Amino acid sequence: MTYPMSDDERALVAQIERFSTEVLAPKAAQIDEEALFATCHLDAMAEMGLLGLNLPEDHGGIGLSGPALYAAVEAIAGACGSTASMLTAHFLATDSLLLGADADLQARILPDAAAGTSLGAFALTEPQAGSNPADMRTTAKREGDGYRIKGSKCFISNAGAADFMVVYAKTDPDAGARGVSAFIVEPKKTDGVLVAPHEKTMGLKGGHVFGISFDCWVPEENRLGDEGTGFRTAMKVLDNGRIEVAAQATGIADAALKAAISYAKERQVSGHAIAEFQGLQWMLADSATELAAARALAMQAATLRGTGVRYSSESAFAKLYASEAAWRIADRALQIHGGYGYTRDFPLERYLRDLRIFRIYEGSSEIQRTIIARGLLA
Repeated sequence: MTYPMSDDERALVAQIERFSTEVLAPKAAQIDEEALFATCHLDAMAEMGLLGLNLPEDHGGIGLSGPALYAAVEAIAGACGSTASMLTAHFLATDSLLLGADADLQARILPDAAAGTSLGAFALTEPQAGSNPADMRTTAKREGDGYRIKGSKCFISNAGAADFMVVYAKTDPDAGARGVSAFIVEPKKTDGVLVAPHEKTMGLKGGHVFGISFDCWVPEENRLGDEGTGFRTAMKVLDNGRIEVAAQATGIADAALKAAISYAKERQVSGHAIAEFQGLQWMLADSATELAAARALAMQAATLRGTGVRYSSESAFAKLYASEAAWRIADRALQIHGGYGYTRDFPLERYLRDLRIFRIYEGSSEIQRTIIARGLLA
């Protein structure tokens, strides 16, 4: 599929595709096998400016359009899902600042984040507040000229290496979503932030996720925007993040489909390549159709990103369909490989494991359906 991009963006995406093929893909199996933190690629990614793809130039970023950013994330995910997971988690943190913070806080945090000398984490999810973040129990109470943050978060990507975290907490526990505020916490400079060892996950093993406990103080200038605006900021950030989840899903699905096509042409049964069999051809056709549909839905949302037009439903369409379709595409690809697809000599089983989380995080498939239905019934 040809994405709507400028010539400069197209050249940059081509460069990212080469980097992904030459640098990320060769190490992807090792990252998965040894659960190596994908931060091993940070220096090389920073050198290319990849940590600032989503940020405007006046904050030190590259300022890609929505479609170009989608294409870049898709290329990275197709080479190494764990690396894409780490990168897009960083984007969630910087998008929080871009959408919710004042100019001073943006100027203090975003240039280093864009340069890749500072890694971000997005701390929203809690053990008792996954699908409904408004139920969070982490609090931020006034203390002197700042806030005392107390509580815990779970499944937070990048937390173990993060230089800054965007932490969402209740400044008014009785106000529901309107009582949520967002704060910058710099764990390496702040007492009272405890990050647990990373979780042992089924897939994306190099995109480490962590539990965090807080009993720390932050100054008032670390608050993003006014009190009570955090939930609205988080929801805008997730509209962006769901497009990036779709990009990760289609990137991995594209890799799986290409592997299936290549194998089908090479694998011989009774003197014939299995690609000659109609049943297998139909499997490939169904996968190609679903991949094209997923990309089209994602492009619908990506073209609205940054325009000021609300696109919550469109990002939910993209995330829901891409995450579900990518699983089917990778499953067919493994089936085409037969018993070999079930071994770790081929990447198919890794693709399936990596894809499974996309139907859960940043809003499960069920939550996406709820968002879509609310939009229809509003």
